[in-house]
Amino acid sequence: MNKIVFLNAASIDFDDQLDFSPLMNLGTFTKYDESNDQEILERVADQNVIITKELPLPKDLIEQFPSSVKLICEAGTGYNNIDLPTATSKGIRVCNVPGYSTEAVAQLAITFMLNLSSSMIQQQNMIERDDFTNFTNHLQVPHLELQNKTLGLIGTGAIGQQVMKIARALGMDVLTYNRTPKNFDDPRIKSASLEDLLKQSDFVSIHCPLTADTKHLIDSNKLKMMKSSAFIINTSRGAIIKETDLIEALQNKMIAGAGLDVQDPEPPHLDNPLFSMDNVILTPHIGWKCLESRQRLTGLLADNIEAFMNNQPINVVNE
Repeated sequence: MNKIVFLNAASIDFDDQLDFSPLMNLGTFTKYDESNDQEILERVADQNVIITKELPLPKDLIEQFPSSVKLICEAGTGYNNIDLPTATSKGIRVCNVPGYSTEAVAQLAITFMLNLSSSMIQQQNMIERDDFTNFTNHLQVPHLELQNKTLGLIGTGAIGQQVMKIARALGMDVLTYNRTPKNFDDPRIKSASLEDLLKQSDFVSIHCPLTADTKHLIDSNKLKMMKSSAFIINTSRGAIIKETDLIEALQNKMIAGAGLDVQDPEPPHLDNPLFSMDNVILTPHIGWKCLESRQRLTGLLADNIEAFMNNQPINVVNE
């Protein structure tokens, strides 16, 4: 019987609402709320399948895994926390779960856009300061329509395409940047270079994975290309934006604001200036945390493991 261990199950079941029966039906299933490096080595002994959620598995740790380990399942889309070359050298396959939170993350990106365009956070902050001049005088903050604005999408995978779909329903024009330019039937969706996308977009939304090529893809030079009235949104990985450069750009009003569901590092240091900026919306990496998304994730993890057991592995990222 296959042995499956989830090393940090509390990362997805933080509210004790998930049904793990899809995984329990596949063999002997053990879950731990969290695991440090020493506990990881103890807990993977004799196990065949390891499940993690954004838990760092570096080279030196994977090298010590027993030969019984044949599969590492990352409980999410990104897998930059796992040393793939070392896993490959030990004959361990690594798979991820793309698509489980596509709708939720796309909706969050659009929520950022709607809130930033209406200065919603700034208006609520004014009320908390007993400043009611928006009600008694006239509107003190910008308030913009999304219709006919240009959205720049960096990456058009499943999430980027869903954001594109909603943006078009709102009447927006869309520019897309991918390593390989794509053609679209809709004349209001066009491929562009990264530079042209940044120069022309009113909103820039990031939907690409974190790799060596995309780390700090958005730095001070790229931010200087954006309109001073533009907003940047990141629901992908924090390190795609060089955060110190973003903070400087926001402080100097080089861009209008930002919506950030991811930071670098996570969680941010409590003295991070982003916490106190009126033109920034920060959320604690919640894009994937809807109950529906997390339960879907559990089922898709089971699908990955079952396919592997049947010698028909899916979603393998180190082949």
